[in-house]
Amino acid sequence: MGLFDKLRGELLDIIEWNEAGDSQLLVYRFPRYNNEIKYGAKLVVREGQSAVFVNQGQLADVFPPGTYALQTRNLPILSTLLGWAYGFESPFKAEVYFVSMRRWTDQKWGTANPIMLRDPEFGPVRVRAFGTYAVQVADPATFLRQLVATDPSFETFEITGQLRSLIVSHFTEAIGKMGVGVLDLAAHYSKIATDAQVKMSDELGNMGLTLPTFLIENISLPPEVEQALDTRTKMGVLGDLNQYTKYQAAEGIGTAAANPGGMGGVGAQLASGLAVGGQMAGALGAGMASQAAPPPLPVTATFHVAIEGKPAGPFDLTGLEAQTRAGKLTGSTLVWKQGMANWVQASTVPELACLLQTVPPPLPSG
Repeated sequence: MGLFDKLRGELLDIIEWNEAGDSQLLVYRFPRYNNEIKYGAKLVVREGQSAVFVNQGQLADVFPPGTYALQTRNLPILSTLLGWAYGFESPFKAEVYFVSMRRWTDQKWGTANPIMLRDPEFGPVRVRAFGTYAVQVADPATFLRQLVATDPSFETFEITGQLRSLIVSHFTEAIGKMGVGVLDLAAHYSKIATDAQVKMSDELGNMGLTLPTFLIENISLPPEVEQALDTRTKMGVLGDLNQYTKYQAAEGIGTAAANPGGMGGVGAQLASGLAVGGQMAGALGAGMASQAAPPPLPVTATFHVAIEGKPAGPFDLTGLEAQTRAGKLTGSTLVWKQGMANWVQASTVPELACLLQTVPPPLPSG
């Protein structure tokens, strides 16, 4: 081997990215003075990486995992851009970007503001949600073109804000279209997540990304609403209030017995438990007593009577009977009561029929 060949082997270029295990870099630009690369240089692309060559801002060749000797035959696009029609053996200028193709898991998302929903049982409600997702570069060339540009080290945090906004937007749409009550949402987490994930796929694809995992961990109501639901649940669990009173009394005795002061506090604890139970039982007793009381007596209607061309009354049933006996109320007498539009003959009023029947008919003429 000649001296020239020996020196050439020692100066052989190696282009690679030794990605640290805890690195958050999505894209790493290989540093090179004036971006000059020797012809025949060695390119090493590790598993979970892709290498992209860029010439004067224009994307060229993309390399999957493997080891390559950079020559005209494996740089077809770059050869065309640089005019290597018949081969080329001098150093050339190009930028090399390494893109991490691994899956970035346990990324957090959540709703910054409550989502308004119309619940079939509770009416308008506000809910919050949070969960996790995984993101992965699907198309390194598109990813570089749309998001990275000339950034020499693009990290995950630079896209998480945009991804969270996209996720919350499509999640809100998916949960709104589900149309189930908030108490039944837990049974539909997978369906909501799948619908939102499908909606996001096109927009993520335009950025060269994919969302292989999207999970909903919790959808919650405001604390005050949850507290009201807890109270409602407690009332349903308590059931028999008499048994609840006995339970309170027994708890009071147990608490007092455990007190270092001895049983001196039994009376206070027992009285407290009995007082609560007594109030609740008293309320129920009052309600039952009110239900057992007879309804009020019906109000007897009163009538005005036209006597000698003038209105008189009003008369109740007793007064009308007296007018009948006096001969002042007959079937042809005009009467009126509250609710009637006009004065009518007494004989046309069903309520006065029993009174008019007691009046004897006129004596036959002799």
